[in-house]
Amino acid sequence: MNTSFPNPRRSFLKTSLALGAVAAAAPLTRAAGPDKKDLFKISLAQWSLNKRFLKRPGAEPLDNLEFARVARSVGIEAIEYVNQMFKDKATDRAYLGEMKSRASSEGVKSLLIMVDGEGALGAVDDVARAKTVENHLKWLDAAAFLGCHSIRVNAASDGKLPAAEQARLAADGLHRLCVEGDKRGLWVVVENHGGLSSNGKWLTDVMKRADHKRVGILPDFGNFYTDRQTSEMYNPYQGLREFMPWVKEAVSAKAYDWDTGAGRFYTEDRREKIEMTLDFERLLRIVVAAGYRGYVGIEYEGSKHTEIDGIKRTRQALEEIRALL
Repeated sequence: MNTSFPNPRRSFLKTSLALGAVAAAAPLTRAAGPDKKDLFKISLAQWSLNKRFLKRPGAEPLDNLEFARVARSVGIEAIEYVNQMFKDKATDRAYLGEMKSRASSEGVKSLLIMVDGEGALGAVDDVARAKTVENHLKWLDAAAFLGCHSIRVNAASDGKLPAAEQARLAADGLHRLCVEGDKRGLWVVVENHGGLSSNGKWLTDVMKRADHKRVGILPDFGNFYTDRQTSEMYNPYQGLREFMPWVKEAVSAKAYDWDTGAGRFYTEDRREKIEMTLDFERLLRIVVAAGYRGYVGIEYEGSKHTEIDGIKRTRQALEEIRALL
């Protein structure tokens, strides 16, 4: 009987060619990586247009009700209000309803209200402190009505007191306000806004003393001057690292002049006595490394660009850096 055996080399070649043909015919697929846009979203702080909203000399006036439209016009889908722009409308439901309606029609999300001018949460007198908390309630109600997640407040006290006593008083006012915020499902977040609040160790101590699940920090990249008169400044990178464990839903990307020669992602405040150069890439790496995945809000305060151009240039920097992370 004539028995034949297959040639091992020939069988291997046939199999390899067949598999190669199948592979060539199959569509090329790759595992999808994470979307860099998930690292953080971009919002717009109303203060970026403060000259127009507050009708400063030489600025083209802009009505508060136009904020959502302007944000959408520069490709931004979330906004942060400033109470100064509609200070007499906090309890006007018809007006707030119009704000809400316009934001909705533009497809823009309302995130928070930055509240100023309602007293010191760390006032020395207990009655004054309670009055300040009461003054903020209308803004909590307005924020809840607009669909926001937070109000931003200040941790101010009497600067003549020892730092520890100021922290105790500010924490007491904050705790009381957080109790009210919790009733409305809102965060109460403190911005580093000069003085002791721009000291990372002091403000995080206030957070611990306030001792409430609704308290937090809204870090501002550019607000680390503890004394503008003497140009005393807290290290912004250290301060941001210290703040991040307390950050809830918002980060403020304070920007000044761009394209000044300092570097691609550097922004500069070139005003005398408060000169500052910020490395946006370094700051955003700190934010992302901390696990934050919320909104980063553009707050343009430069003088080289128009407000709209400054907003666009800041957005460009944020998007380019996000793609690099």
